[in-house]
Amino acid sequence: MMWRQFNSLRKNKTARYGIPMLLLVVGGSFGLREFTQIRYDAQKMRKKQDPALEARLNAQKQPVILEEEYEKMKSLNLEGWSNIRGPRPWEDSRQYQEQQRAPQDKGL
Repeated sequence: MMWRQFNSLRKNKTARYGIPMLLLVVGGSFGLREFTQIRYDAQKMRKKQDPALEARLNAQKQPVILEEEYEKMKSLNLEGWSNIRGPRPWEDSRQYQEQQRAPQDKGL
C-alpha cells in the first residue's frame, strides 16, 4: 500500500517538479539573504577607522571656497592655448609630443 502511494507521488507532476522548485526558490532566498548580509557587514568593517587617523584626515580636508577658485581661474591665461592631439598607440609618445610642441614654441 505504501509503495502504491509512493509511485503515485512519483507520477504526479506537481510533486515531481513543483515541490523541488518551490524549495529552490524559498531556500535560495534565505541563502542570498545570508550572503548579502556578509557583504554589508564587510562594508561596515571597512568603513570603520581608527579615531586618531580619522581626525588627522579631517584636518587635512579643506573646504573649497568658490570665490578662491574663481580668483585662481581669473589668473590663468585661457586665450593662449592650442589643442595638441595625443599620440596613437603605434606612435612614440614622447617624440610625437615634442614634434607637436615644436611649431608652438617657434610661434612664441
